[in-house]
Amino acid sequence: MKASELRVKEPSELNKELLELLKAQFSLRMQLATQQIGNTSQLGKVRRDIARIRTILHEKAVTQ
Repeated sequence: MKASELRVKEPSELNKELLELLKAQFSLRMQLATQQIGNTSQLGKVRRDIARIRTILHEKAVTQ
């Protein structure tokens, strides 16, 4: 997911997507704890996407 794609979305859409990513992160952490995860790089990708969304939400809040 690219930052340019996220910047055109509304804050409500971003919050919804953030919630989905947080749920996915929790699921991946549980898979990691039980050693059921196949691709551990997914955890880093989800973490970076969460940070990207939070940054854009902050940018939108500051500019308004």
